[in-house]
Amino acid sequence: MKHLSVVSRRSSVFIFIISLLFSACSQASNTNIGYDKTSQPNYSSTSNAASMNTSSGMAENQRMRGDFESEAAGAEKYAEIDENPFVETARAPLSTFSIDVDTASYANVRRYLNEGSLPPKDAVRIEELINYFEYDYPQPIGNAPFSVNTEAATAPWNAKHKLVSIGLQGKKVSLDDVPPSNLVFLVDVSGSMNDSRKLPLLKNALQILVNQLTAKDRVAIVVYAGSSGLVLDSTNNRGEILNALNNLEAGGSTNGGQGIQLAYRVALDNFIEGGNNRVILATDGDFNVGLTGDEELVKLIEAKRRSGIFLSVLGFGTDNTNDSMMEKIADKGNGNYAYIDSQEEARKALGEQVAGTLYTIAKDVKIQVEFNPALVAGYRLIGYENRLLANRDFNNDKKDAGEIGAGHSVTALYEIVPAGQKVENDGIELKYSKTEPSESDFEDEILTVKLRYKEPNETESKLLTQGLLDRGNLIENASDNLKFAASVAEFGLLLRNSRYKGSANFRNVNNLAESSLGSDLKNYRNEFLDLVKKASRLKS
Repeated sequence: MKHLSVVSRRSSVFIFIISLLFSACSQASNTNIGYDKTSQPNYSSTSNAASMNTSSGMAENQRMRGDFESEAAGAEKYAEIDENPFVETARAPLSTFSIDVDTASYANVRRYLNEGSLPPKDAVRIEELINYFEYDYPQPIGNAPFSVNTEAATAPWNAKHKLVSIGLQGKKVSLDDVPPSNLVFLVDVSGSMNDSRKLPLLKNALQILVNQLTAKDRVAIVVYAGSSGLVLDSTNNRGEILNALNNLEAGGSTNGGQGIQLAYRVALDNFIEGGNNRVILATDGDFNVGLTGDEELVKLIEAKRRSGIFLSVLGFGTDNTNDSMMEKIADKGNGNYAYIDSQEEARKALGEQVAGTLYTIAKDVKIQVEFNPALVAGYRLIGYENRLLANRDFNNDKKDAGEIGAGHSVTALYEIVPAGQKVENDGIELKYSKTEPSESDFEDEILTVKLRYKEPNETESKLLTQGLLDRGNLIENASDNLKFAASVAEFGLLLRNSRYKGSANFRNVNNLAESSLGSDLKNYRNEFLDLVKKASRLKS
C-alpha cells in the first residue's frame, strides 16, 4: 500500500508538470474546438468566440481525453425492450399508443448485417423496421392531414391468429408550399466523431439537406465538444452554410447538454411565427461531460419543447453509438430519429424524404383501438413498446405524443386471437359493450380505430374514427401493403428471437416479401430481400 501511495504522488507531480507545459503553450497559440477557420470568412460578428476559443494545449488534452473516453465507452447502448404480451379483451378492450415515424432501427440493423453480424436484439425495434418503407396508401381527402387505412388477414406465423394493420398516410406537399424554416444544426464535433463514418458522413448529409432548402429558409450552426459555440449565425446564404459545414473538425470531450441549451437559444432568437422552427442534432450520442444521463437530457428536451421548437436527431457511427439516448430525446422533442449509415441513407432521409423529415403536418397523434369482444379474445401490439399510453391519456390534450411529417406513412400491426366476450371497462364509454354481442349492430366489426391529432400550431386535438370488418382474408390474398409489412414484422420477430414468433422462418419472410414488392422504384424492398438472405445465413 505504501508503494502504491508513492507511485500515486509521483504520477500526480508528473501530471501537474505536463499541465504547466500545456498551459505555457496555450499563451502562444489559440484555436477553436472542432472548427478550422484558416479558409473561413470572418464570422466574428456572429460567433460566440468567447465560448469557442481555447488553448491548443487544452484542445489536444480534450482530444486525448475524448478518444480515451470513446474507447472506454466501448459497447453501443440500446434501451431494453420488453415485448408487448397478449392481452385478454375481456380484461382490457382498449389499446392506446403514440404513433412513431422513426426509421433508425432499420438502417442500424442493415449496418450490422452488411458487416456480417446479427444485431443485438434490443437494437431491433420492429415498428421502425416496418415504417422504414413507403406503402401505397391513398392520399387524404379534404382537410384531414392523413388518411386512415385498416385491413385484416391471417397471421403468416400463426394461421390460427389474425393480423390487423392500421396505416396512416400523411399528405404530400411541395417544398414551394411549406412555411419557411428556421433551422439550427447542432453538430457534435467531439473526439468520438473523428471517424470516417461519423463527421465526414455527417457533413455530407447536412450538405444534402442544405441543397434542398429555398431562399425563404434560414440555417444557423452550433457545435459542441468540451464547450459549445455558435459557428454560423442564422442565414439564408447557401454558400456560407456549406463553407461552414465543410470546415468542421473533430476533437474534445462531449458536452451535449450545453450544446442543446445554446442551439435552442439560437432557434428562439430567430423564431419564425407560423414557420418550421427546428433543431437538428447530429451526433453519435456519446455525451460524456455535463448532462450525460438519458433522464437528465429527456427533462431538458421536454422543457425546451414548450417553446414551439421541434428536435430531430441524426445518428452516426459505430462502437460507442448511444441509440437509447438519441431515440428518447427525439421522441420528447416532437421530432424524428434517423440513423445515417451511408451516403445513400443520407440522400433518402435528407433528400428524397426531406419534407417528411422537416415539415410536421400533425402533432401529438395518438391511436386508441377498441376491440370487439364478440370476435376478439385477445390481442398483441407488435412493437411500439416505448410508445404505450394509458387509456385515459387518449383524451388528454396535454399528453405529448408522436408527429407525422409531410408525405410520411405510418403502419402499426396487431396480432389478434379470434373469439371473445362482452367487456365492461369502468369509467370509459365502450361502443361494443352497450348491447349483448348477439344483438349488436357491430357484429362484423372486429375493432374500431380512434385517432386524435393536433394541427402543428394548435393546442386542441381533433378526432377521427374508423371501424374494421372481418372479411376472413388469407394473408396470400391480402394487399401488398399488408403482406410486405407482415414480412418485415416476421423478420423482426426472428431477429429478436421473439417468444411470439410462432412458426416464423426466413423462407416465409422471403416468399411473402417477394410476392409484395410492388413497383419498388427505389429498390428498398429488393434490398430488404438481400438482408433477409444475409440474416438467414448468419442465423444458421
